[in-house]
Amino acid sequence: MTPFPSHDTDSAPEGSKALLEGSLKAFGRYPGLHKVLAESPQAFEAYQVLHRLFTETEFDADELTVVWQSINVENECHYCVPAHTGIAKMMKVSDEISNALRDETPLPTEKLEALRTFTVKMVRERGFVSEETLDAFFAAGYGHRAVLDVILGMAQKTISNYVNHVAETPVDEVFKPLAWTRSETPLDV
Repeated sequence: MTPFPSHDTDSAPEGSKALLEGSLKAFGRYPGLHKVLAESPQAFEAYQVLHRLFTETEFDADELTVVWQSINVENECHYCVPAHTGIAKMMKVSDEISNALRDETPLPTEKLEALRTFTVKMVRERGFVSEETLDAFFAAGYGHRAVLDVILGMAQKTISNYVNHVAETPVDEVFKPLAWTRSETPLDV
């Protein structure tokens, strides 16, 4: 396979230079995903816009992490699981939640578990979830807006997970201690 380009501001297409400069300013480095996405200014911008919009939903830090990591784990993204483990730490999400998501073990609250279950079913069933699945999600305290916001999170994660799969994006040095492989028994939802 021909390796995917990995850009910095010197090599990136003109439309990605400002986006990479923003990454450098925000993180003090170029995240590997951003370096790969820079090949397509439109894909890079779409990912960043979706990320911003998802973080502006009514989900709190724990819930954002549950949606992101549930999708990352379900899609077996070697890059995003460690990255979002580090991001969760920065967002002050407990290690108990992060470890349960990474290890596909029970979450500390029924509401977070309902969010994970709904998110995983949305991914596995490509949005064709049953009425029972929706009713269980609503019974946990979520509403129609949360359904749409999970779909927004899925759109963002589809870009990053799939890009990392096809590009085999190396895990950033800062996240290598948080490396992850899926357990032998995936979550039963």
